[in-house]
Amino acid sequence: MGSPRLLFLSAICILIVQAIAQPQFLYNFCLDKGNYTRNSTYQANLNDLLSSLTSNTKIDYGFYNKSYGQNPDKVYALGLCRGDVKPEVCRSCLNNATNLLPLLCPYQKEAIGWYDYCMLRYSFRNIFGIKEDSPTFYMWNTNNVSANVNQFKQDLRTLLDRKRGQAAAGGSLRKFAVGNATAPNFQTLYALMQCTPDLSELDCNNASTPSPSPSPPLAPSLSPPLTNTSAAKGAAVDEISSVESLQLDFVTIKIATDNFSDANKLGQGGFGAVYKGMLSNGQVIAVKRLSKESGQGDLEFKNEVVLVAKLQHRNLVRLLGFCLERKERLLIYEFVPNASLDHFIFDPIRRTHLDWTIRYKIIGGIARGLLYLHEDSRLRIIHRDLKASNVLLDSEMNPKISDFGMARLFALDQSEGNTSRIVGTYGYMAPEYVMHGQFSVKSDVFSFGVLVLEIVSGQKNSCFRNGENIEDLRSFAWKNWKDGTTSNLVDPTLKDVSTTEIMRCIHIGLLCVQENVADRPTMASIVLMLSSYSMTLPIPSKPAFFMHSNTESNIFLQLENDSRGLSLINRKAALSKPQ
Repeated sequence: MGSPRLLFLSAICILIVQAIAQPQFLYNFCLDKGNYTRNSTYQANLNDLLSSLTSNTKIDYGFYNKSYGQNPDKVYALGLCRGDVKPEVCRSCLNNATNLLPLLCPYQKEAIGWYDYCMLRYSFRNIFGIKEDSPTFYMWNTNNVSANVNQFKQDLRTLLDRKRGQAAAGGSLRKFAVGNATAPNFQTLYALMQCTPDLSELDCNNASTPSPSPSPPLAPSLSPPLTNTSAAKGAAVDEISSVESLQLDFVTIKIATDNFSDANKLGQGGFGAVYKGMLSNGQVIAVKRLSKESGQGDLEFKNEVVLVAKLQHRNLVRLLGFCLERKERLLIYEFVPNASLDHFIFDPIRRTHLDWTIRYKIIGGIARGLLYLHEDSRLRIIHRDLKASNVLLDSEMNPKISDFGMARLFALDQSEGNTSRIVGTYGYMAPEYVMHGQFSVKSDVFSFGVLVLEIVSGQKNSCFRNGENIEDLRSFAWKNWKDGTTSNLVDPTLKDVSTTEIMRCIHIGLLCVQENVADRPTMASIVLMLSSYSMTLPIPSKPAFFMHSNTESNIFLQLENDSRGLSLINRKAALSKPQ
């Protein structure tokens, strides 16, 4: 179990290999305990505090606690590293954390994040010397103990109690203990216990610990390394696929939607209709009822359930349950009241309600949601169908990425995949995916870039209107950027706005839709670009499918373009270039 004051390792039996720190958080929480505004005193204090947290290079025991500013804008931060890492590794880990955590939790006064080697927390309230058991997260080893279970539990408990006492007895610089024991069948149990050293011996000793079990909870950041073994990948996959508890019966959903009445119908998607409903406890839900004729079969249905069930991020739609009964396949999501982005951004009347502040918030939220999928969730996920209609807007116009039916799950060390089945929506798909079936996180980056240009212009990518002419949005944006006339791309309903932010977003959008995959930025870089104006942006090259693209043009692609996306008829094909 991980907690703000406790880093704890329960015992496991594994091979010992070299641990490699991961660039993304194992887990992070953005706590809803208060917000600050852009350019406020609190933000300035937070930035100053985090930038100087590890500045004292004389600290070699892995614990930093510091405050900055005056009330009510005073900020407190603490950083704790594993007791067995070198000082330079500790500082590097915490520096990464201080850069990333504010980007993932923008304008929130309290946040916490865990890496393999360190933990960072900051708050508007004094958090020094105080034992707190929340927020917490659990990860575990899925290896089972099938024999001598009681003896295993007893040996485990003895080891944990001994290490907890040793850690608590540590001094004011480090409260840390490691050890091992031999369990039945000559299994080796490893344990690590650590508290922040500003806690008292009593508080550290009383820190909550999980009850041992045949599959004990595991904090893999503190274990003899599990992340580079096949066991680690198996553990993560097993965890994310355990969704039986989310299954609801068909009758319950039928009653909730008034027998799927037209009055409750919210819309029609590529795989079926979406209905509004209300459960018996009063909770409002959205029900995606897959049509029997849809392209999404049991495989895609299971894929969406498995992927979305464990995703927890403010910019991703939350799956509440599912139903697989007889021939019915239903997905039950949280209800998002403002429908999808395309209902606003492409409507000449509704888009006037989206001022630049809202649009910029939507762009940033989508970026953070994709960053979570690509780097910060426990498994790397590529959406493959990011578009305006798959971005929902809540009551405060915060974006939530939805529709994971086409998503693909990657191992953390896997960079790209290949498929012979091309699915998606014309205009949003990257060229390497359309032509060769190759997809990666950069495929989602391409789609994000198209979406950014649509949000700025208020027009669809495939039918951008330039006076009486209709041309491709990417080509129009590129030509105007080269000519220094990017203001021609901006939605005319946007008045009295920050042209600097708009021009920067156009620049970022063009970086995302570059033809060369390697030239496109990662979502981590994009989030940083959106939040740091001091960061110099590289010069974009021409977008894919531009009039003078290097992409092959002498072969033909027959496309079936319907609400379900594209079907590739001829694999030796390329999209025709925009004229």
